[in-house]
Amino acid sequence: MQRDLILRARDGDHEAFTAVVTEAYDPLYRTARLILRSDESAADAVQDALVSAWLHIRAVRDPDRFDAWLYRLVVHACYREARRNRRLVEIRLAPLAGATELDPTRRTADRDQLERGFSRLSPEHRTVLVVHFYLGLTDVQAATVLGVPVGTVKSRLSRALRALRAAVEAVERASVLAGESAT
Repeated sequence: MQRDLILRARDGDHEAFTAVVTEAYDPLYRTARLILRSDESAADAVQDALVSAWLHIRAVRDPDRFDAWLYRLVVHACYREARRNRRLVEIRLAPLAGATELDPTRRTADRDQLERGFSRLSPEHRTVLVVHFYLGLTDVQAATVLGVPVGTVKSRLSRALRALRAAVEAVERASVLAGESAT
């Protein structure tokens, strides 16, 4: 069904495109929201990506790769939106699947610390982490979505994880120092 709709949309059927986009909108929006951390910016980025998708739908050669193509358009729209805003943007982490830590206070503290560290990352680092961990894409799929070689995805992911660790440690040091100066 999806493949048929994509083929019809590629041939200019507006209703088929609307049906495909309606189904894809929520995951695209969630991805943009994670990257940009702003409802308005995420909505703008998704809208820009969907306009671009409609204008360039004929470029889709393989309907089975349509979702990856859409995600790529959204990621690039997020980059444009972040540049347009001319400010560092944050990302809220989605709840960790299967997190079963018994102490909810500790889990909340860990999550807050991770989120503060994550907010210090560049949009490119946040994007590769979202694409890899939140969307669960393989390196090859992530490379397709981001429009870069697989090796670039691997190196960006490595640098992003290193930067996240450093940011989390900096947040932790800052909170320890703040606690010491208060006493």
